[in-house]
Amino acid sequence: MDVMQIANGIPMWIACGIPVVLVVIQAVLFARGAYGAGKKMGLGEDKMKKAMKSSAITSIGPSIVVLSGMLSLLVTVGGPVGWMRLSMIGSVMFESIAAGLGTSAVGVTLGTDPMTEEALAMAVWTMVLCSVGWVIFSTFSANKMDKIEHKLSKGNSGTLSTIANCAIIGVFAAMVASHISKPFYSMVLKAEEAAMSSAWHNMLACILGAVIMFVLNTVANKKNIGWLKEWALTITILGAMIITALV
Repeated sequence: MDVMQIANGIPMWIACGIPVVLVVIQAVLFARGAYGAGKKMGLGEDKMKKAMKSSAITSIGPSIVVLSGMLSLLVTVGGPVGWMRLSMIGSVMFESIAAGLGTSAVGVTLGTDPMTEEALAMAVWTMVLCSVGWVIFSTFSANKMDKIEHKLSKGNSGTLSTIANCAIIGVFAAMVASHISKPFYSMVLKAEEAAMSSAWHNMLACILGAVIMFVLNTVANKKNIGWLKEWALTITILGAMIITALV
């Protein structure tokens, strides 16, 4: 049997569908819990509906990026695995790298060499096992976060907010810095033309994203345009992607 027939077979859809269903159930339970907590806090229906609407709109842009990653996994490890992995913990970049590391262990270059049964198994196991640590850490540390937060903030909610914002800024700054510095790093190492082109395109996408988001936020704040604030992230991601692809 062809390996992609195995990867896209009914047993794989069933096996991968079970965890996705669990994720959906978890999301529904969290949404219900958040809605109930909002009512207890005295939030009105209008405010909660507006928050849900804003969240749904904001998620469109990142979802399109995830969809593009799923399409790349679709042709390498099959639809079921790509659908499952990007519906759970993980990221587009991580899943592609993990799958490539798995197949390379048995001498198969992902996306270049023909996929074999052994390479498919190694790709799936690598993607799954490499994310187990996140699940274990969150399972055993989630109930201790309140104590850690209290120690860090010493009861001051403003301190906790500052720490959280600095952490988010630091994470995104590190991600952007890696893309901006990569072209120059590749030049020093005299990388291949394809790798250089990819590095420059990534850098361009980062810069375009920053410029577009800055312009949209400035206009939205000055003109007090509510819908533009909600759609800013989606417009930024799509705009940066499209312009980069055309260059």
